[in-house]
Amino acid sequence: MKAIVMTATGNPDVLHYQDIAEPQITKPAQIKVKLAAAGVNPVDTKIRRNGLFYDQPLPAVLGCDGSGTVIEVGSAMSRFKPGDKVWFCHGGLGREQGNYAEYNVLDEHWATFMPETLSFAEAAALPLVLITAWGGLYDRGGLQSGQTVLIHAGAGGVGHVAIQLAKLKGARVIATVGSQEKADFVKALGADEFILYSRDDVVKSVLELTEGKGADLVFDTVGEAVFKDSIPATAHYGRIVTLLALPEMDFTEARMRNLLIGFELMLTPMLRDLPEARTKHVEILQQCRRLLNDGLLKPHIGAQLSLQEAQEAHRLIETGHTTGKIVLSI
Repeated sequence: MKAIVMTATGNPDVLHYQDIAEPQITKPAQIKVKLAAAGVNPVDTKIRRNGLFYDQPLPAVLGCDGSGTVIEVGSAMSRFKPGDKVWFCHGGLGREQGNYAEYNVLDEHWATFMPETLSFAEAAALPLVLITAWGGLYDRGGLQSGQTVLIHAGAGGVGHVAIQLAKLKGARVIATVGSQEKADFVKALGADEFILYSRDDVVKSVLELTEGKGADLVFDTVGEAVFKDSIPATAHYGRIVTLLALPEMDFTEARMRNLLIGFELMLTPMLRDLPEARTKHVEILQQCRRLLNDGLLKPHIGAQLSLQEAQEAHRLIETGHTTGKIVLSI
């Protein structure tokens, strides 16, 4: 089968379109999927630059997000049958094969039925970002109706679904963006206010919008500098949830504000082999499937490229200026 293979660590040029062995079912509870699309996420580019999460030799196939059609099931009684359309977040971290390929095999427990209202490309764009935003806002952030949430990089892959999930919870949403075009985009998604971080002082703007109180919850999808600057923009007894690792820093003001600080790394259940947590992720996708079918959630694909254009997809996402998600059609 054709696949994109990472042959070394480095720039996008280490990704090669070539033939590899087609995966086969080896366990009773597995399903084989003919992939139609694969989502491209920042973690893919980090693995490409820094190496696999596991002590495994290269080459490797990247890509956590996938959608496609079941073509074969294992010998165990399965809830799937050939012809079923599925979506999932599985593989691509260096142990199991990822989804930059024509076929993949996975345990049926980690897949679920695709929303009927979505195309394969739209479905492949969503699993990782939906699970991340859900976990960050609802589970770690404890977001409640009537609260104010500040979502950084609101036009990005995680940000654009986080805005929609926050509005479904009944929250007031303030989103940071880098351009007027992205400001219009997040407003269309439901954001109540936006802050142009390239022009305005974010902390000052948040305090003005909240009458000096600050946001009840800050969702940081960017990293160190943004996290640090978010502390004075967070209400006393509020929460900050970040997707990134933090270096040593001065938490004096965070302590004075009695802030709860949370981390959201949706890869943990895969990296640490935590089946109960992975089951919760599948349940999140099942709940989001209903929201998507009802038109209450909408994905945005900023760029849809062919599998052969994986190098260009990585270059695009590494600019840090993409809107929504990038998807590879297979």
